[in-house]
Amino acid sequence: MKTIAAVILALLVASPVLARAESWTAYRIPQSGTSVDIPISIFTEQAGEPDGYGRKFRTPDGAADLTVQAVAREQGISPAAFLAAKQPPSGIVYKRIARNFFVVSSIRHDKIWYDRCNFTSRYVHCVLINYPAAEKRRWDAIVTRISHSLRGG
Repeated sequence: MKTIAAVILALLVASPVLARAESWTAYRIPQSGTSVDIPISIFTEQAGEPDGYGRKFRTPDGAADLTVQAVAREQGISPAAFLAAKQPPSGIVYKRIARNFFVVSSIRHDKIWYDRCNFTSRYVHCVLINYPAAEKRRWDAIVTRISHSLRGG
């Protein structure tokens, strides 16, 4: 019985998602004025740079990743047109398009992908998050905070 308890405890400690998002910081992209809160206690690894400006982050086990990105906004392009040009996969589960932002989400290969982009006159400010679908409940509050904190200059 002690062995089973030890294995469960080891799994809980090893999973970055199961550890609560205890430490957050505001990540900023100086070139575009993009700002977003990110849980640095979960996304501890840098994973490269996206197109435009920004940074990619991931969990130590690679099960989840976060991209914070800003790209120059083509003059006059709407959120709907921008999204269509990115050719998102079919079967989107959630889509909301407004005058100055869009949010889309779905499931692909046992992962939930969530993209939010806010539009200002010069830039499109985005967060893209991928995480295990089996851990959706654990991620809901984290994704919501990240999404609601996204701002553009």
